Amino acid sequence: MSNHENAVERFRELDERMQWYVDQKLLGCLATVILHGDKVVHRGHHGSLSAEAGGPLPEDAIFRMYSNTKLVTSVALMMLHEEGAFALDEPLESKLPQFASPKVLAPDAKSIEDVMPAEGPILVRHALSHSAGWSYGFIEPESVIDQAYGVAGLNPLAAPDMTLASLCDGLAALPLCFQPGTDWRYSFATDVCARLVEVLSGQSFDDFLQERIFGPLEMVDTGFWVPEEKRDRFTTMYGVANFFDPMEPGLPPGDDPQTGMYTRYPSFLSGGGGLVSTVADYTKFFRLMVGEGAVDGVRLLQSETLVRMRTNQLADGVEVHFPMWAMPHTVFGLGLAIKTAPGEGETEAAVGELHWGGMAGTHSWAAPAADMAGLCFAQRMPGFWHPFAHDFKRLAYATR
Repeated sequence: MSNHENAVERFRELDERMQWYVDQKLLGCLATVILHGDKVVHRGHHGSLSAEAGGPLPEDAIFRMYSNTKLVTSVALMMLHEEGAFALDEPLESKLPQFASPKVLAPDAKSIEDVMPAEGPILVRHALSHSAGWSYGFIEPESVIDQAYGVAGLNPLAAPDMTLASLCDGLAALPLCFQPGTDWRYSFATDVCARLVEVLSGQSFDDFLQERIFGPLEMVDTGFWVPEEKRDRFTTMYGVANFFDPMEPGLPPGDDPQTGMYTRYPSFLSGGGGLVSTVADYTKFFRLMVGEGAVDGVRLLQSETLVRMRTNQLADGVEVHFPMWAMPHTVFGLGLAIKTAPGEGETEAAVGELHWGGMAGTHSWAAPAADMAGLCFAQRMPGFWHPFAHDFKRLAYATR
């Protein structure tokens, strides 16, 4: 049997399972990559740019990355940290003065006016680890804090002229939902980090990323919008048939690749979720994370910085938690989640796994103990923490 035939057989079960999700009309497309060390050992492409038009999914298909953007932003800010632009335990207000003297919602708050003084400042470390006390405005829509975000218009979809600067002003005008550094809550924190990059560098966030990350790594299809000449490679976004049953077939159309929100340059350069990219581009970036800060001779971070990013930043006893997804045995470093124990059916090699993903189903993870990593990209809203990503990881581990 040839090497090619061996490789096909080795990844057959994984590829067949990924194709099953497309065949069952649970996903319109799916692209996967497996790395051993920093070398790509397998690629998979399933489905089409558009389920209606058909045809094979091109290898350079462009995906909405949503929260996979967060890792890029965190690397950008840590590059400036290496240059001495700030200290991790520096109060955020020293660079962004509007965050001075924060207020905190009282534990039993019934309205946004029920506040108390913060016991300490927000640190840059808190912003990088979602432990500052901000929220997102949609994770718990009935909560006092998320309702206040809605009233204040802290939503780029509802406020088309919002910028990173205006977002920070809006966040600073509202109380935190817990004392800085005492809990974890998914939030606009990484967008604050993006604004910090702008202030420290004197550049717009997109210009900094292009000059310091995308250009050096030759990430030619990564940015905050899709120009007309690239839209024939832009994937179609799909919704779900049943929000409460992730395995019910159906592909109602969502964001349109020709007329949707990514077809124009945005005012809000979201460091938390604004990028589009290809599997090839993001794999280059992710190889940097598993390659100790350098890829193909291009170094963006020192290995010691990556060790710091991969170290838990949360207070004792605090873990990552969502109201709608169970994510046990998970803490958070500087920009990414860290698994502290194997999940059901996982091996000990999963301990120390680094991961995060986007709302539309672009998930990436690295397992230092197994010396491997995986990327699995879909376009399904919502697609974060969906069974296809768990199946991909389980079957990827099985190919070791």
